[in-house]
Amino acid sequence: FRRVLFRSIHRTIAGRPLVLGGIRFECDFGLDGHSDADCLTHAICDALLGAAGLPDIGHFFPNTDPAYRNIDSQVLLQRVAAELRQRGFVIVNCDATLIAERPKIYPRLAEMKAALARSAGIEVAQLGLKATTNEGSDDIGRGLAIAAHAVALISRT
Repeated sequence: FRRVLFRSIHRTIAGRPLVLGGIRFECDFGLDGHSDADCLTHAICDALLGAAGLPDIGHFFPNTDPAYRNIDSQVLLQRVAAELRQRGFVIVNCDATLIAERPKIYPRLAEMKAALARSAGIEVAQLGLKATTNEGSDDIGRGLAIAAHAVALISRT
C-alpha cells in the first residue's frame, strides 16, 4: 500500500466559472489556472500520482500546452486513474478537504463526490469529502484563494 497527502491552492479571479469537484457553482468568481482550475480535483490527481511515485499533474498536463487550456479537470482525473491502472495500481480510497470561505460547499458535497468517484473509476464509498473555512484568516479566509487537501491510498493489483 502507498499513501500520499497533497495540497492544491488557486487564487480567485473574476470572470471565470467556479468549478470544484467537477461541479459548477453559481458564483461571482472562479479560480485562476490554465485548465478549469478545479483545485479539489487537482489535489486528488496529485495525491494519486504521488502515491504511485509519479510526477505531478504539471508533468503530465503542462500549463504550456494549449491542449489543456480550460480543459475539464475530470478528464485529467480520468487520465490519472488510467495511468495508475496501466502501471498496475488500484485506488483503495481517497479523502479530501476543500477549504473555502464561499460559496457554501456542503449542499453540493454529494454531487461532487459522485462526479469525482465516477472520474476516478471508484465507488462513492471509497471517497471521503469534507469542506471547511479558514475562519477569515490568510488569503483563503479573505476569499482570495481556495485550497484543497487530498490523501490517496493505492495498492498493487
